[in-house]
Amino acid sequence: MTDGPTYGFDTLQIHAGARPDPATGARQVPIYQTTAYVFRDADHAAALFNLQEVGYIYSRLTNPTIGALQERIATLEGGVGAVCCSSGHAAQIMALFPLMEPGRNIVASTRLYGGTVTQFSQTIRRFGWSAKFVDFDDADAVAAAIDDDTRAIFCETIANPGGHITDLPKIAAVGDAAGIPLIVDNTSATPYLCRPIEHGATLVVHSTTKYLTGNGTVTGGCVVDSGKFDWAANDKFPSLSQPEPAYHGMKFAETFGPLAFTFHGIAIGLRDLGMTMNPQAAHYTLMGIETLSLRMDRHVENARKVATWLEEDPRTEYVTYAGLESSPYFGLVDKICPRGAGALFTVAVKGGYDACIKLVDSLEIFSHVANLGDARSLIIHSASTTHRQLTAEQQEAAGAGPGIVRLSIGIEDADDIIADLDQALAKATS
Repeated sequence: MTDGPTYGFDTLQIHAGARPDPATGARQVPIYQTTAYVFRDADHAAALFNLQEVGYIYSRLTNPTIGALQERIATLEGGVGAVCCSSGHAAQIMALFPLMEPGRNIVASTRLYGGTVTQFSQTIRRFGWSAKFVDFDDADAVAAAIDDDTRAIFCETIANPGGHITDLPKIAAVGDAAGIPLIVDNTSATPYLCRPIEHGATLVVHSTTKYLTGNGTVTGGCVVDSGKFDWAANDKFPSLSQPEPAYHGMKFAETFGPLAFTFHGIAIGLRDLGMTMNPQAAHYTLMGIETLSLRMDRHVENARKVATWLEEDPRTEYVTYAGLESSPYFGLVDKICPRGAGALFTVAVKGGYDACIKLVDSLEIFSHVANLGDARSLIIHSASTTHRQLTAEQQEAAGAGPGIVRLSIGIEDADDIIADLDQALAKATS
């Protein structure tokens, strides 16, 4: 896409980052399945390695197929740049890597995917980092948790597993007051339902494995840079504001301005961490994004119907879907996700743990998998799977207690989805 008209989302999801291949005229983005790229001459190679010229060196760093995907996601999110990587978990580490040092911490929501809670509470400690978990419904508690060593705030737009919606402007204001960035995982919402940068987010991360690809075929992650944070405003982020020894003392913030974080993510993050997305995965995700708005509209429509039916069913105790008027987050939907509350939520089944297990085993259309955002309807009992590593208290805080199942509503016929749940609930609660 070129500068000029302001295009709508449906147009951008097809055209952003995609140009006819200059060598062949191929209209779809080719899969550039290559390890390395031939330099024009020695001076060209030196300029690339010195970051004086943008181009391709080695596919651990940059690749044309992945580059097209980065441009498309950044455009849809309203960012200045993006870095794609091998998974959503990789994207989280990539987002934190330029910000953190030993002894530093982040303030994170208690309502996060179980694997993220484990990554933040256990794994990052090996880097000398730590996380403080806070209920993000209480912005004052978030502010109180920030100290001199805090370097980021982290939350999800639509929380996994419960579908709770975060009041992003409130949390962003806390980050602004403290001079630290807000990182938002937008996986469950996608940029079609919410653009966190417009609500004050500094960085947006995705597991592209989920709704962006939409078909359960490949894993991937992405970090989107808003370009709006001044990394040199204080001394908290030396990786971005101070001289970088590996590039002869160059300062990323000074040299690249709004794109400092993006260039650091490629030139140092991918170079040294090696969390590279493969070009075939990027190709699948590019194709998936072409139908993102169509799929999300159907996901939301189906989720609303299914959640309403489940809430009225006497075999359930409650449903956490934010699109229901009974939800405490219903008032945030129009503000944060005006196109709908997504398609992810939990259901408390009467009969507790045993009933949940029977329900999962009795479904026919639903797939029992550790994934979400597929075109297919998916279910999982989080307490015995994705959140199994957490304590009972952490499970309850995350909305993943033993009597709860998580549903990711697909794009099948809504009546068929409801019929499948009906017959399975009959077996589970008999």
